[in-house]
Amino acid sequence: MPFGTAIAADGSVSFRLWAPAARHVELLWSAGPAQAEQAFSVHRANEGWHHLTLAQARAGDRYRYRIDEGLAVPDPASRFQPEDVHGPSQLIDPLAFDWGAAEAAWRGRPWHEAVLYELHVGTFSASGDYAGVERRLDHLLELGVTALELMPLADFPGQRNWGYDGALLYAPDACYGPPDALKRLIRAAHERGLMVLLDVVYNHFGPEGNYLHCYAPAFFHPDRHTPWGAAINLDGPQAQWVRAFFIQNALYWLEEYRFDGLRLDAVDRLIDTSQPDLLDELAARVQAGPGRERQIHLILENDHNDARRYERDSAGQPRHFTAQWNDDLHHALHHLLTGETDGPYQDFVSDSGTSADPSPEDLTTDLIARALTEGFAYQGEPSAFREGHRRGTASAHLPPAAMVNFLQNHDQAGNRAFGERLHQLIPREALDAAFALLLLAPSPPLLFMGEEFDAERPFLFFCDFGPELADAVREGRRREFARSAAFADPASRATIPDPNAPETFNRSCLDWRWLDHLVNPSIHAERPDGSQQRRFRACQRWLALRRARIAPLIPLILQGGEAVVFGRGRLSASWDTSDHYRLRLMANLNAEPAELPSTLEPPRRSALILDHRPDPESGTQPTTAAATMGKRQLAPWSVQWSIEAYRRTKCATSPSNQSPSDAMGQ
Repeated sequence: MPFGTAIAADGSVSFRLWAPAARHVELLWSAGPAQAEQAFSVHRANEGWHHLTLAQARAGDRYRYRIDEGLAVPDPASRFQPEDVHGPSQLIDPLAFDWGAAEAAWRGRPWHEAVLYELHVGTFSASGDYAGVERRLDHLLELGVTALELMPLADFPGQRNWGYDGALLYAPDACYGPPDALKRLIRAAHERGLMVLLDVVYNHFGPEGNYLHCYAPAFFHPDRHTPWGAAINLDGPQAQWVRAFFIQNALYWLEEYRFDGLRLDAVDRLIDTSQPDLLDELAARVQAGPGRERQIHLILENDHNDARRYERDSAGQPRHFTAQWNDDLHHALHHLLTGETDGPYQDFVSDSGTSADPSPEDLTTDLIARALTEGFAYQGEPSAFREGHRRGTASAHLPPAAMVNFLQNHDQAGNRAFGERLHQLIPREALDAAFALLLLAPSPPLLFMGEEFDAERPFLFFCDFGPELADAVREGRRREFARSAAFADPASRATIPDPNAPETFNRSCLDWRWLDHLVNPSIHAERPDGSQQRRFRACQRWLALRRARIAPLIPLILQGGEAVVFGRGRLSASWDTSDHYRLRLMANLNAEPAELPSTLEPPRRSALILDHRPDPESGTQPTTAAATMGKRQLAPWSVQWSIEAYRRTKCATSPSNQSPSDAMGQ
């Protein structure tokens, strides 16, 4: 690691700081939190680097740097901050943890097996730490999850934060436990066959606790800005060390903590004219490093919908990145199910079609079908939400595995004023149908923590800033919602929870008493009516079906599928495999029954693997190969999945199935 500290074979420690704007740097070192600091002058080398080797330093010691005889700052590559972002860094021996023999044999899991579960460590369990997550691993394994995705861990100010305000990107936040506790969690997950991915933020630093402006202003571009502050300098003077800082950070999490992959947040906010750009260089370094020894998966959140990032080679392996979060599918489904049109949902609104309208022309459903079968709903069309700018590139040639699909995630719940979850917004039968579609579609599904049992508690936006910044964040958030009709007046905006209030965080913590009540009935459950268990069992059955029947097909689906839309919420989609099988979906995401058009043949009964429709007696339970309403009819809120052999011929499509580009006037 070019940044931070390194312990040599003789026990001495080298300290390295890139501070090109500093004339003089001192190391302030102490043998422990109660020990007095000693000052050592640090040698200035070439290109702004400062070096010092200290023979008496040991793991567990504290240190920081004094810049030009003034400000004392933590190491920007600190491995641990026991006293938070403003305190001294702690020296960590990266080789001290015993991973065990089993971990040495761990090579990860193939991507076609991925079922992701996104969680926030602080609110996932009662203890709010890594140990609390570890105690629930068997629950996730029983559910059918194969990969945990942890929201960002980089050290943030205070005790409560989503993690996207990280100031020290190499230090897992101390409020969740020491570094060894994180490593124990990852080891325990691997022992159960679970992958662990980490969300990282490379598009900005948090607003508090980052001191790089004081001694390394070259980290920031003077003429570029993001919604969160100054943009990162990736292609200007001295950018080679800025790029190295972020690339090394990715390698650090994958090598030192043995994460199985990373999800890079909002990379559309990275501006980089270099060739290769930061993302391509990072992916190449990962492939040449830890990716040679085990399966590493790199996921992007990218509003640009840039299909080039996810191209496959001749063997079907990702050239750069494994997949992208498919916001387009989420937005289209969310609008269809809730009718909401605020913000990005406005790009998915139909001018024609209602729940009872048999018209096949429905833009919302066209976009759902396109996102399911081609990856991006927007592939170059203008976006009203983005003031008419064109968005996206063609993606039909990509396999479904290049997209991660979801009904909810931290953004979609937490960026609502009151943090409502989807089951609190739509009827149960509508949500069940959406789950049946999501969990068996060939793209890897992602569940957000608590979604698998219809968690009643919200997931709110929370933080823990100092008074001045806390006031700015609270008022800024309320101004954001002022554009919505529901919060047009100040009185309504005042009801939005204060992000900095401890109660906002506490309300977002999952309540596991429903599950613990099953084991020990004396534990009072908040809602002991069985509804949480019903949702869990339904998701469990669908994921078991996915594991047995869908996952083996995914590596054989080499490109996108085909779709036919025959009304609002009514669609058929299919994906062909290289060994001449066809995975097929028939869905009626609608409160009214649907008649199949003459151009569509219903699936053969013997080919059905799931025929789901609401069951009025026992809630909404999935049934396999159930009796149909009529051969050419789909029940309300019904989803059918089938697998059948086929002969490769040119497929006929419905003349009424216009492309989303045509529907948008392209």
